[in-house]
Amino acid sequence: MHRLRERSVRMEKTAPRKRKIEVPLLVLTVPFFLIVVLFSYVPLWGWSIAFVDYVPGRSILESAFAGFKYFHRLFDSTSDFGTVLRNTLVLSFLHLICSPLPVLLAIMITNLRSGRFAKFIQTVTSFPNFISWIIVYSVFFSFFSIDDGMLNKLLYGTLHWIKEPSNLLSDPRWTWWFMTLATVWKTVGWTAIIYIAAIAGIDQEQYQAAEVDGASRFKQAIHITIPGIMPTFTILLLLNIGNMLNVGFDQYYVFGNALVQEKIDVIDTYTYRVGLLNMDFSYSTAAGIFKSLVSVILLFTANFVTRRTSGRSIM
Repeated sequence: MHRLRERSVRMEKTAPRKRKIEVPLLVLTVPFFLIVVLFSYVPLWGWSIAFVDYVPGRSILESAFAGFKYFHRLFDSTSDFGTVLRNTLVLSFLHLICSPLPVLLAIMITNLRSGRFAKFIQTVTSFPNFISWIIVYSVFFSFFSIDDGMLNKLLYGTLHWIKEPSNLLSDPRWTWWFMTLATVWKTVGWTAIIYIAAIAGIDQEQYQAAEVDGASRFKQAIHITIPGIMPTFTILLLLNIGNMLNVGFDQYYVFGNALVQEKIDVIDTYTYRVGLLNMDFSYSTAAGIFKSLVSVILLFTANFVTRRTSGRSIM
């Protein structure tokens, strides 16, 4: 009893000190909280455009109420939204399939014996992340264009392995795979840095014990490295699932052309074209709301399943 009393007295003395420390830290978060509210929650008022017949220049409150007319129009037989949704889901699914690639790259980099060579590989693979998509398109155009592309010059002009030049940038059959390749090339090195940091946080005594037991590098990666970075992989996978309908805008807008438009048009490019180019603000806002709601549902569903199966979650 005496020890319990002493412990309670100590806790009562330290509580005011903790409060004095926590109050300044909480005050520091106020500007960031206001920024989130200002730029993330206040613009949600614009969602009301989807429920009215909005005309630019007229107040939203003065616009005629339309109900769910524009949401029904999304899945109307005359709408292209079904095709756009298909493209978005297919491209997102292909990106999810490629999720283990940064893990493999991180494991290979950390297992290189030469530290300088490992840093060189890490720098080379992460550098494309800092290049704009316009530059990426220029690089791919110089390799795959039908006229002056390096690939056609080599396979058609020099080696004569193909009968006619290939036009991969304008071939709808290769659009999904081509965009997946471009996205992986640009992001795989940067994402691998996260896994390299996770690998660095694994207890090195486990590797030392495995070496004493005669485990090869491959077995160490299977039994130590992969389980050690699995929590990080799970969190990133959940975030990717939540962003399945948010595949991006820049790359599809830059790589798009009339020949591949049916395969490369995603929700973001569709809302841009319908909303800003065709001035149909209510319809494009409805498409944006649909994308946000489905993304939230996917995130919560994936989080629930992961928490039940593996015990890991982000919420």
